[in-house]
Amino acid sequence: MKKQLLVTTVFIALMATSGAQTATSQTTGPDKGALVIVGGGAMSPDIWNRFIELAGGAANARIVVIPTAGDDSTLNAAGLRTQKRLNELGVANVTLLHTRDPKQANQEAFVAPLEQATGVWFDGGRHWRLADSYLNTLAHTEFNALLSRGGVIGGTSAGATILGSFMVRGDTKGNSIMVGDHTEGLGFAKNLTVDQHVLRRNRQFDLIEVIKARPELLGIGIDESTAVVVQKNTFEVIGNSFVGIYDINQINSSAKFPSGQNSTGGPFYFLGKGQKFDLQTRKVINQPAPRPNEPAR
Repeated sequence: MKKQLLVTTVFIALMATSGAQTATSQTTGPDKGALVIVGGGAMSPDIWNRFIELAGGAANARIVVIPTAGDDSTLNAAGLRTQKRLNELGVANVTLLHTRDPKQANQEAFVAPLEQATGVWFDGGRHWRLADSYLNTLAHTEFNALLSRGGVIGGTSAGATILGSFMVRGDTKGNSIMVGDHTEGLGFAKNLTVDQHVLRRNRQFDLIEVIKARPELLGIGIDESTAVVVQKNTFEVIGNSFVGIYDINQINSSAKFPSGQNSTGGPFYFLGKGQKFDLQTRKVINQPAPRPNEPAR
């Protein structure tokens, strides 16, 4: 009887632990506001237009551009290019904000433009520079406050990876190191890691080992000129190319059925323009329309 009781107790404890792990492993987006996560490269007008729309429309948007991911020789030019592009699209109120010093990012005067902003945009470069400057500072608090009042935060390339909770390619020695000396992102989406330039730079297999080592994470690999728009726990693909989905269940299924007996025949799969994805259930919400001579699923 005592042995049976002990077994039952252990089973209940294991189930409780499993449930806790499942709960902490859930991928979630922001409760309010939106994220526009871009895979780098040239941005198509529909990506810029969606970002501006989510910031309140061209006439009302107050956008802060942060070029900090760039190196010192290029960041000012990059920030000015983004500012000019937004101006050309009708946004008059655009502010550049930059520091390398987290002490400055903790100052009220520095974060003042963020308090009134409806959108923040992170330019590309190296995302460890963004982490070193803004992680766990007053600026970071203001980024979250912007989302809480319904604003939008977007970024491209390094500015995309920083938006998740776990950063790949964040090592100061080079971006070919997938898990390096900087792994903590700004965490606007939980249990999410973002890779970029995926097809353009032949990176489509790089997230697999990361997810095997960190199975709680959902990996999304975004190609150039492509974005996901995250609102609450759903994202939609926009732009010109594809987004890869890397989930431990898919990876394990592929290993179990190496001959391609699983639904996609591989450890990851791609979503195209207009498709939507549920971050919590990690399921595709809408399948693509069938191609000619292809039966509907």
